[in-house]
Amino acid sequence: MKDNWSPDSWKSKPLAQAVCYPDPKRLRETVAELAALPPLVTSWEVEALKSQLAEAQRGQRFLLQGGDCCERFDDCRPAPIAGKLKILLKMSLILIFGRNQRVIRVGRFAGQYAKPRSVDTETRDGVTLPSYRGDLVNRLPFTSASRTPDPALLLRGYQNAALTLNYIRGLIDGGFADLHHPELWDLDFVQHAAQSRDYLAIVEAVGSAIRFMETVAGTSLGELNRVEFFTSHEGLHLDYEQAQTRQVPRRTRWYNLTTHLPWIGDRTRALDGAHVEYFRGIANPIGVKVGPSMTPDELTALVERLNTENEPGRLTIIHRFGAKRIEDHLPPLIEAVQKTGKFVLWCCDPMHGNTQPTHTGRKTRDFNDILRELDGAFEIHQRLGSILGGVHFELTGENVTECIGGARGLSEADLDRAYHSDVDPRLNYEQALEMALSIARRMGKQRNGA
Repeated sequence: MKDNWSPDSWKSKPLAQAVCYPDPKRLRETVAELAALPPLVTSWEVEALKSQLAEAQRGQRFLLQGGDCCERFDDCRPAPIAGKLKILLKMSLILIFGRNQRVIRVGRFAGQYAKPRSVDTETRDGVTLPSYRGDLVNRLPFTSASRTPDPALLLRGYQNAALTLNYIRGLIDGGFADLHHPELWDLDFVQHAAQSRDYLAIVEAVGSAIRFMETVAGTSLGELNRVEFFTSHEGLHLDYEQAQTRQVPRRTRWYNLTTHLPWIGDRTRALDGAHVEYFRGIANPIGVKVGPSMTPDELTALVERLNTENEPGRLTIIHRFGAKRIEDHLPPLIEAVQKTGKFVLWCCDPMHGNTQPTHTGRKTRDFNDILRELDGAFEIHQRLGSILGGVHFELTGENVTECIGGARGLSEADLDRAYHSDVDPRLNYEQALEMALSIARRMGKQRNGA
C-alpha cells in the first residue's frame, strides 16, 4: 500500500470538475450500493493489459485507443456497440500491417459516460441551468429536472457498462473478429480516396499472408478467430471510480475494476488535486492527457507522482496540442521525461487540439489537421529518439458528418446532414478507416527507409 493512500484519500484534496448533488445522503447511499456490486473487469485482465503496454513502451506493440467522445445510455444497443467494435478491429488490422507489430485494442467503451465542462452552467433564453456533464451525472434535455445531478444515474451507468461489456465479450467469443470473413474488409469508401490503390494493396497483402500461413500449416489458423479487447474511460467522477476500487484475493494492491485503463483529463491533472491523489494509488495502468498548458517541470513532477516505482506499462502520456502547436510544445516534454529515466508510453490524441468552430458556432475538426498532428508526432518522437507507441481517437462506427475533410471531402455544408454528437465531433466510419490506412502507409515507408 502506498503511504497515506486509501480509495477515499482523494476527498482531502481539491476536486476539479466537482458535481454538486442536491442530496448528499442519497449520493452516499448510491455509492455504497455500487460498492457491493460485482466488478466490471478483473485484476488479471488489468495486469495483462499492463504487460502489453510495457511492450508498447519498448516499441514491440502499438496502442490503438478509440471510441465515443461521450457515450449515451440510449446507445447501449447492439448496432452502435458492434459498429464501434468493428471499426476498431479493422483499424487494428491495418496498423498491424503497417507496423509489423501486434496492436493493443482499447475502446472508449463501457464507462465513458462523464465529461468535463468549461463552465458549470448554461444559459438559454434567459434561463440558466447546470451544464450537461454526461449521462452519468445528468441528462441532456434543457430542463431543470434533467439537468439536476441525480445519483441514480451512477447505477444506470454501471448497468449499461456491464451490458456493453457482456455484449462485446459475446461478440469476440463468437468469432466477430474472424479474419476469414471477407465482410470484415468492407472498403467501399476507397473509390473516393486518392490512395485507393495503396489501400487495396494492403487488404490483398493481409489476405495473401493469411492464406500462405494456412497453406504452410495445413490447417486453419484458429487464433485468427478471436482477439483481445480492453476498455477505458476518463476517470472523472471519483465517487463512481472509488465505489469499484477494491482489493482482490492473492493481490495486495487496489484495483479500479470499472475499467482496464482509466485516464486523467487535461483539466483534472493538478499535482495536488483529487484526481492525481486517487490515481496514484490504484494498480491499473493509467493515462494522463497533456495539453499546451503543461510545462516540462510539471510533467516530470506528475510522472514521479503517478509512477513512483517506475513500473513498466504503468503510465501512458496522451499528448493533445493541435497541428499548429505540436512542434513548439512536444519536444521539451519528451526531453524532460527522458531525463527522469521513467518508463512511459507516449500516445498521440490528434483530435482535441484541432477542434474549431464553424461560422455558425458548431464544433468540428478538419481531417487534414488531425493527420498533420499525427505526422508531426511521429516525426518528433523519431527525431528525439523516443517512441510514439499509440494513438487515441474519438470515432464512431456510424456514417456521421461531424468532422470535415477525408476521402469524401466533407465540408461545413455537410455537417447538418448527420451531426449526432452532443459534445465533441467524431471521425466517422470511413474517416477512421482512412486515418488508419494513412498511418499504415506512413509507417510502411518509415519501415522501408523511404
